[in-house]
Amino acid sequence: MSTTVSTRVAIVGAGPAGLILSHLLADAGIESIVIDQRSRDEIESTIRAGILEQGTVDLLTAIDPNTRVHTVGDRHEGIELRFEGEGHRIDFSALVDRSVWLYPQHEVLKDMLALRLGAGQDLRFGVTASRVEDAGTNRPRVIATDADGGQLTIEADFVVGADGSRSVVRPAITGDSRSGYFREYPFAWFGILCEAPASADELIYSNSDNGFALISQRSPEVQRMYFQCDPEADPNTMSEAQIWETLQSRVPGTTLKEGRIFQRDVLRFRSFVASELRHGRAALVGDAAHTVPPTGAKGMNLAVADVVLLARALEALLGDSDERLIDGYAEQALKRIWKAQHFSWWMTSMLHQLPEHNEFDSRRQLGELRSVVDSEAGRTYLAEAYTGWPLG
Repeated sequence: MSTTVSTRVAIVGAGPAGLILSHLLADAGIESIVIDQRSRDEIESTIRAGILEQGTVDLLTAIDPNTRVHTVGDRHEGIELRFEGEGHRIDFSALVDRSVWLYPQHEVLKDMLALRLGAGQDLRFGVTASRVEDAGTNRPRVIATDADGGQLTIEADFVVGADGSRSVVRPAITGDSRSGYFREYPFAWFGILCEAPASADELIYSNSDNGFALISQRSPEVQRMYFQCDPEADPNTMSEAQIWETLQSRVPGTTLKEGRIFQRDVLRFRSFVASELRHGRAALVGDAAHTVPPTGAKGMNLAVADVVLLARALEALLGDSDERLIDGYAEQALKRIWKAQHFSWWMTSMLHQLPEHNEFDSRRQLGELRSVVDSEAGRTYLAEAYTGWPLG
């Protein structure tokens, strides 16, 4: 059985980018259909990290003044850089009068799904897109399979790929799913979730002789921590005692509060920017357009910045037949994307050890870290980039 439906904007992917875009378009009087191959429960229950920049929180607050970011989320006004056994606080509020919020991505998704479904959004779960056709025309189409196995064709005035790093929309824009700029790092993060009180009030980024560690939080009862590891590491081979010993050895000067580890994984480090972000009546946002190492906490925030630009461009295109903003979308988005790529690379290279790491590299890193914490200009740059540049 085959079904064809029509809409103004077809959005592939019900992650933060796709859901926020659907809301901004609805505010502008532009209807959309959002599809995702996952169920609602899968979307809401997949635990993801989440450091939200000031601009992202401001946007979520504008969308919903009662957003749980301010009640469930945890506002952080700084981070700690730890090296040579000492902590050095980067005071965001004092340096740039901005903050970040610890609010996991799946919580944002719960909020946005409830909001969009409550507003009557046409949001279809269990729908798997296979390709986009006719992106270069004024009536592109998304070809998909619905939850019952039938073929679904969505005809639209514009198609948006918000479907993550394995995007099926990307080939319609770049010509090939792999077309772009790519770097894979020779290390990964071994991450855990544990039942324990917080070991610190703010995030600790630690450079030590034994390697990198990040001490983060999730809630008063659950904490998230990472340490650098081999990308081929099997997360199930280490005992809990070995994991805690490794983490503790990498944050000298801080005593970690231990607890039962109930989730463990290995997170690979990759950087990617698609060769094109827009072709004809189709565009990419979020992880479909780019990925960054997690060190700079830029992933979801970069997606939100894309969406703000694209929503404005689509409002002009579909509301006023003005093509100027959509013609400039890629150029504008890429300015921020490459700034975020640089910041993420800089934080990563300053804190991690490459396989060929030697004594010179260790001392150079310490010199770089010292240059940052000893300089108001250095601390200000880190604070400005970490809390996020203005949206739009």
